[in-house]
Amino acid sequence: MSEAPRKRGRPRAYDPDAALAQARDVFWEGGFTGSSLDALSAATAMNRPSLYGAFGDKEALYLRTLERYRDASLVAIRQALDPGRSLREGLGILYATALSTYLDERAGARGCLLIGTAAVEAVLHPAVRAMLHGSLAAFEQELEERFRLARDRGEIGAGTDPVTLARLAAAVLHSLAVRARAGEARATLEAIADSGVAMICAAAGAA
Repeated sequence: MSEAPRKRGRPRAYDPDAALAQARDVFWEGGFTGSSLDALSAATAMNRPSLYGAFGDKEALYLRTLERYRDASLVAIRQALDPGRSLREGLGILYATALSTYLDERAGARGCLLIGTAAVEAVLHPAVRAMLHGSLAAFEQELEERFRLARDRGEIGAGTDPVTLARLAAAVLHSLAVRARAGEARATLEAIADSGVAMICAAAGAA
């Protein structure tokens, strides 16, 4: 009798989610340009051919980490702005949640992955620019929807503009991200966040 044919290939010996998380941390610390393939290989425990086979080239891997970060951020925004809590409370939770990411206890003051790294690469890498632009627009869309709901149910003034308020709220978020990466003290960042909530709610005519 002839031997049964052997199955081609071998099952993947890596966890894609874990590998992307490890690669993300390398990019978060060193940025796209400053993160070598050797560093990415060491962090993911995958050699270069395996990395290429799993995720494509370095830029493709970087874009995948940005995509996952964007998606997780959108979930966090929706949870913070839950309509079941007041707008003021939701904004406070949004900024507190962001700061817990920007000032990670283990990784240190690293700010926002998108703002801190993608903004640097956007000029020379069109795909990165598109990812950054789309991500920021998606964040503002979530904020705009919450402001629109608040206006529709009388939580804020009827004459307020949800688009303008969303941009203002996002600007506070971006400022916190940059200042966190620059090493600003947590107390200072928390004070900025509190002032931002007060300013936005005042502008919106919120109770």
